[in-house]
Amino acid sequence: MPALNARDFPIEKLIEDPLEDRPVRGQAEFRPAEVEAHLYPGDQQATGLRREIRGLLLVWAIHPGQFRQPKAHLERASSKRRHCGAMDAQDFQRQAFVADAHADSLMWNRDLTISSTEGHVDFPRLRQAGVKLQCFTVVTRGLPLVGAFPLFAAYRHWPRAARRSEWSRASWQIDRLKEFCRKSGGTAAVARRAQDIGDNLRSGRLSAVLGIEGAHALEGGVSRVRELFARGVRFMGLIHLGNNELGGSSFPWLGDKGLSQLGREMLDEMAEVGMSVDVAHASRRVVDDILAHPKARPFCSHTGVRAEAASWRNLGDAALRRIADRGGVAGIIFGTVFLGGKELIDVVRHIEHAVNVMGEDAVGLGSDFDGMVPLPRGMRDVRDLHLLTAALLRRYPEPLVQKILGQNLRRFFEETFPQ
Repeated sequence: MPALNARDFPIEKLIEDPLEDRPVRGQAEFRPAEVEAHLYPGDQQATGLRREIRGLLLVWAIHPGQFRQPKAHLERASSKRRHCGAMDAQDFQRQAFVADAHADSLMWNRDLTISSTEGHVDFPRLRQAGVKLQCFTVVTRGLPLVGAFPLFAAYRHWPRAARRSEWSRASWQIDRLKEFCRKSGGTAAVARRAQDIGDNLRSGRLSAVLGIEGAHALEGGVSRVRELFARGVRFMGLIHLGNNELGGSSFPWLGDKGLSQLGREMLDEMAEVGMSVDVAHASRRVVDDILAHPKARPFCSHTGVRAEAASWRNLGDAALRRIADRGGVAGIIFGTVFLGGKELIDVVRHIEHAVNVMGEDAVGLGSDFDGMVPLPRGMRDVRDLHLLTAALLRRYPEPLVQKILGQNLRRFFEETFPQ
């Protein structure tokens, strides 16, 4: 993914490039070397990542994990399953309902109606790849210990008013997606109701689904849940990369905190209005608190599985089973720092484990496109999704591949969206 390669996005460029507003009021000075030393105090396993650490600090996905080799049984295609070449996979993918549960494209301030060589996702490339539904998440806060999101937003030329607060950042990104859909010439539309997904499919439109990554964006305003729902937001994660006033993050060394009273009130309100809750990035205790809520509608937009790669970002089998038992779906992430390997086979390995644990109806795709994480080798952007489709078709029958590619996520949204 050339446009988001860590070497192409150095911290020095972000800090030294003249910005419209500098310094940002209230922001601590950002010292990459100190943050690196804190995150990797003498950790020899991180040696291979150190040359990319400065890019990865803005990538918001730091993980010194030990890469494991793919399991042998995943490298052998069953003789009972037909071989599917690249062109066959592309045709299959265009005919299937392909849905991806997570892309952070809005924060980059690109015009998503224009095909670009930058990043991973825009409307033309999604159409080229045969994607029928794409979740676009709203990011308003960055990496803990750094707090550089206002700098990032300024670097990406966000309007000054949009950068003033977390709520203004969220509102601006929501409005941007709606404007992109309006400009798309009928090729994309925000899906608000269950029937919108089918209507968009029949009309050849991409269904764009809005989500919030971190309920700190509401700045403590529980009543804002209803406002966001009225504006088309259909899911929200309570936590992102750091602990907030609602509860604990899965990010290392932050104490595995549970939901606060505000977090419980926010979750109650989400359940009341019908907004699904995304458990991605939540601490283990927060995940347990969410799954214990009798009316919450849980799913996970992007995750790996802990049994395949022991990352702080990945869900354990017990949580995966409970999500499936509640009718939820887990989208498997493509970011190699969380997979324990750098190949497409590693994505398949996590998908296979999730299917074995959750069943065929609860696993989908959660790429984390445009999320500042490296993609598997050979995957530039969404246009190369057919490579993963081909790998899945070599292992699974077509009906199961269709479920993984998007039918499961479609089922979840059609059950949880307003009728």
